[in-house]
Amino acid sequence: MTKKGVVLLKSESRKTKKGFWISEDLDEKVDIYLRIDNCASRSEFVEQALRFYIGYLNTKNAGAFLPEAFSAMMTGTLDYYTGRMGSLLFKQGVDLNVLGQIIAYDTDIDEGEYQRLRGRAIRDMKRTNGRISFKDALDFQKSV
Repeated sequence: MTKKGVVLLKSESRKTKKGFWISEDLDEKVDIYLRIDNCASRSEFVEQALRFYIGYLNTKNAGAFLPEAFSAMMTGTLDYYTGRMGSLLFKQGVDLNVLGQIIAYDTDIDEGEYQRLRGRAIRDMKRTNGRISFKDALDFQKSV
């Protein structure tokens, strides 16, 4: 609806014209960023900027705008799964290294030899941060 130049939207109250002072350099930045943000006018850009800043002041968190309890819960959940995934990937890497050693060995091995290879695989994974290749395993087996 329009009433003497005042636009009324369902989700907004009536708009009024306000005057304020702004520095020249900030005014130039507004012109640049309103195009980047696809704002139709300076008024729209300033209104969005004010809503953003008011949201920041309400939550005291410029990054997420999430309530502190929800943010803490999400951080805890992600930390748990990050740790879990890290330990599972390490275990998988060790087992793959053992498999590579067994294939490279190319013969039947007993339990003691398997444990020795597994111990070596764990040491290799720690030493190389998981960067083990089949060629490394083959070279080791050829040298034994």
